Amino acid sequence: MIIDLPSTTTSQVNSKLVQLREEGGAVTLGRVLTLVIVTDDGAKTEDAVDAANDASREHPCRVIVVARGARKAAPRLDAQIRVGGDAGASEVIVLRLYGELANEGASCVVPLLLPDTPVVAWWPNEAPPVPAEDPIGQLAQRRITDAAAEKNPIKALEQRRASYTPGDTDLAWTRLTLWRAMIASAFDLPPYEKVTEAEVSGESDSPSTDLLAAWLAAYLKVPVKRSKAARGEGIVDVRLERRSGVVELARPDGKVGTLSQPGQPERRVALQRRQVRDCLAEELRRLDPDEVYETALKALGKVVRGRTAVKSTAASRKQAPAAAPATPDAGATSSGPSPKAAPVKATAKAAAPKTATPKGSAPKGAAPKAASPKAKDDGAADPKAAKSRAKASKSKAGS
Repeated sequence: MIIDLPSTTTSQVNSKLVQLREEGGAVTLGRVLTLVIVTDDGAKTEDAVDAANDASREHPCRVIVVARGARKAAPRLDAQIRVGGDAGASEVIVLRLYGELANEGASCVVPLLLPDTPVVAWWPNEAPPVPAEDPIGQLAQRRITDAAAEKNPIKALEQRRASYTPGDTDLAWTRLTLWRAMIASAFDLPPYEKVTEAEVSGESDSPSTDLLAAWLAAYLKVPVKRSKAARGEGIVDVRLERRSGVVELARPDGKVGTLSQPGQPERRVALQRRQVRDCLAEELRRLDPDEVYETALKALGKVVRGRTAVKSTAASRKQAPAAAPATPDAGATSSGPSPKAAPVKATAKAAAPKTATPKGSAPKGAAPKAASPKAKDDGAADPKAAKSRAKASKSKAGS
């Protein structure tokens, strides 16, 4: 049911809400938060309301739409109340503000806020430079923006980085949830190796691609390159270099992704581009600051841009030519010399005792021979003969 209240006041809107609640039996206690949508009046307003209605089925709330109209018109407030099937699991209040009243959205919102419930502000299109300093942003615990919906998404993302305040978030970050989950799951399988470098490719004006590259740079602490994809929408491909090979997650068609890594079969995963209503419902699940998003924003400056490839020690080592195999010997295999064979052989040779080789003896390396008869006659090998000669010499000297 849709009820129009042209040229009205916030007091009259509140009175009508109480009347509808008494007639329909809906109670305020069924609402868990107040969602304030700030946008310009136009065709995109209905798209934002539809997304809020779908998200309200998971988070029953009161939706207040601040639709700013023509600034040159006479000051006027046109309200519209939607309940029942036209409002999902929420109650929708559309406030169309004209003239000087268009800049007083916060004053019109305050009387309609649900008591003792959190307030979330959402700018589905153009957002203020500093959402936390906006009059409506000051009323909210969470402030949701969407850099992808702005005229210059990359510049808008840089503005989010410069103006970040705890409680800020962006739907460009929410669209990365499935990508981050799939990349993290790839490291649950062996081999458990460190990433040496990474590359993320996507559309040139995709803020989600920049945030994904910054997230990898912040937590992997490796060089990350952000490049433009030849085809595809949004994020197209993520490549992670490891010693054993490349881990790649590619989604060229925007619907199905393929995860490939060395030693594992390719896996096809559902990786369809997320709609606004899904991202909004996810952001409404938490009302505390998102520290991971903050870390990713701060790491945007670490991302390498351009066509120049990111070089790493592992990549240069991988491209180095292999050494030519040597002739196999006692310490080498048929595939090449063993690096440990030479030192072991040299050590054994150094430890062997040196013996003088008598003249005329066998060549070096031949088996040792028994003592010659001449050496035996000299008494070098027979102790009894040496003793007899010693006695004979003594008796001769005494005579």
